[in-house]
This record gives sequence, C-alpha cells and structure tokens, in this order.
Amino acid sequence: MQTMETLLRLHADIEERVDSIRQDHADWLCRMGCDGCCRRLAAVPQLTEAEWELLREGLAVLPSDRLQEIDHDMAALAEQQSRPYVCPLLDRSAGACRVYLYRPVACRTYGFYVDRDQGLYCKDIEAEVEGGCLDGVVWGNQDVVDRRLNDFGASRDLTEWFASWREQGDF
Repeated sequence: MQTMETLLRLHADIEERVDSIRQDHADWLCRMGCDGCCRRLAAVPQLTEAEWELLREGLAVLPSDRLQEIDHDMAALAEQQSRPYVCPLLDRSAGACRVYLYRPVACRTYGFYVDRDQGLYCKDIEAEVEGGCLDGVVWGNQDVVDRRLNDFGASRDLTEWFASWREQGDF
C-alpha cells in the first residue's frame, strides 16, 4: 500500500507542475484530442509494477468490448518490429486515452517535463519553443521523476504486463 501512496504522490506532484504550466499558457497544445504522442511512440512504454497495478485497475473496469480491442492492439504492438508505435490504450476515433485517470507516469509528464540534454515533447511544442512562444515556461525536471520512478524497482514493457495479466485469466 505504501508503494501506491508514493506513486499517487508522484502523480500529484506532476499534476501540480502541469497545472502551473497550463495556468500560464491556456493555449497549451497537450490536451484531450491531441494524440500525436500516442500515435508516434518511439518505444513500447515501460511501466513499473506499481504503475501497472494502477493501470490494471483502470483496465478492469472497461467494458469487455473495449478490453478486447486493447487486447488486439497489445498483441499487434508486441509483434511490431519498427517504430513509430501506436499506444494500444488510445481510442483512435476519439483521440483519447481509454484509461486516462490510470495512465503511466510517462504519459503524465510528456510535453511538460524535459531532460537536461533533450526535450521530451512533440514537434509541435518544439516549434513553439524554437519560435519563442514558450519562453519563461518552468518545465518539469524529468531526471527527478525518473529517479523517483527508479525507487519503484524494475520496469517491464506494457505488452509484457498485459500478456501476463491475460495469461493469469484475470481479465
């Protein structure tokens, strides 16, 4: 239980930074319907066990037809050999995450947090940064988030977590 509380505290800290950025930039690109990052993943998402446990809660309450769609998309992603990858949790017609409230940390930070030596945001935000439109943004520090996530232990591919859940017959 302590691990879940720690994860939820991390989520709250991330949300505080995101809210601060959005407050100063009401026209921020990352919002419902903007799904470019979900459609162009560079790698299969990695999740800690705590992140998976939370995500699994969200998956478990989905209607069976939605879960079957995700199952199909997970299987396709597991077999895919080249990128870009499309997140199997994305509702492609709505451009939204099917389990938004339960989404992993990487999804919560993307577009709002950066590494020291590289941006962690899409080309649209990159263009705004280069054009000076986002001067003064106090970005979240992805290095700090990564260190906090490391405290949760090893990560596994989302597809691996899902497959093991499926094999256990819990879904």
